[in-house]
Formats: sequence, C-alpha cells, structure tokens
Amino acid sequence: LKGPSPMPSQRTKYIVGLFLTGGTGIILLAVIWMGTSRYLEEGQFYVTYFNESVQGLDKDPPVKYRGVSIGRVLKITVAPDSKLIKVILKIESGQPLGSNMVAQLKLVGITGSIFVELDQKKEGELDRSPKLTFPSEYPIVASKPSDIGEIIRSVDEILSKLKALDLEGISDRVKSTLDKM
Repeated sequence: LKGPSPMPSQRTKYIVGLFLTGGTGIILLAVIWMGTSRYLEEGQFYVTYFNESVQGLDKDPPVKYRGVSIGRVLKITVAPDSKLIKVILKIESGQPLGSNMVAQLKLVGITGSIFVELDQKKEGELDRSPKLTFPSEYPIVASKPSDIGEIIRSVDEILSKLKALDLEGISDRVKSTLDKM
C-alpha cells in the first residue's frame, strides 16, 4: 500500500502558482480600472480664468448652471502669465457651452467652500473677463468677479471717494456761511 506523497508534485505547485498569479493580476487590473474609470468618463473640457482669489475652491466641486450640477472642476493652477488663476472645467452633461456663457465663483453658505456657477450673459452686460496674453488649450468660458469681490471693490471705491472729499474745506465754508448769517 502506498499512501499520499508528503511532498506536493510539480504539477500542483504549478497550478497554485498560476492561480495566485492570475488572481493577483485580476485584482491589480480591477484596482487600476476603478481608479481610472473616472478619467475615462465622457465630457467636454473648458477653461476659465479668474482675476481674484479662489480660496475655498478645491478640485472636484460641482460646476452648476443656474443651480443644476452639469460638471465639476478638474484642475486649478496659476495661468501662464502668473497673474490669473486657471480653472479647468469638465462638463459632463453633454451640452456644449456657448460663447454667451459666463462663469462666476459662488460661496456655499458659511462654510467657505466655493463652486463655479455658469449662467447666460445678460443683455448688454459688459465682458469683465480678464484679458489673456497667452493661448489656451481648451475653449474659454468668460468670467466675471464674484459677488463678494464686487462688494469689496464697491466699498473700496466709496472709501476712496470719501478720502478725496475736502471735508476740512467744506467745514470751513459752512462755518464762514453760518458766521455771515
């Protein structure tokens, strides 16, 4: 009587090795596929340039058209002129963005998070996009200053006009007029 051999045969070793190699390969391919599947999604790429701070805008927040999410922010970098901020948008809704679109940074509540809001340019609205001195790799979406940026600019303008007033001269003239009366 001969019992089972205590040492595995070469064939068994080969099958186990093949199984482990195949399983590892399948797991590796699955991880790579899941990681890159997001980048293989359909979508059109656009770029917009902002001439203000984009603090609070991170990679992957939504790009919204009148409140409806149509894509996401793919990348944020400093533009080639080292003055503007370049924001690459991936529009996943399938609808192309026309030349009448304008992008603006919008604040999400009090969290400090920001997203990009797209809307149609209003009739007669001036183009307030920063002027570009370099070529762009993607179609450009015009931009306009954020609401907060506009408020700060308006307050600065009012303060400089107040500083420009000759309050001392006005006060002296009022005093002299009152003295004459």
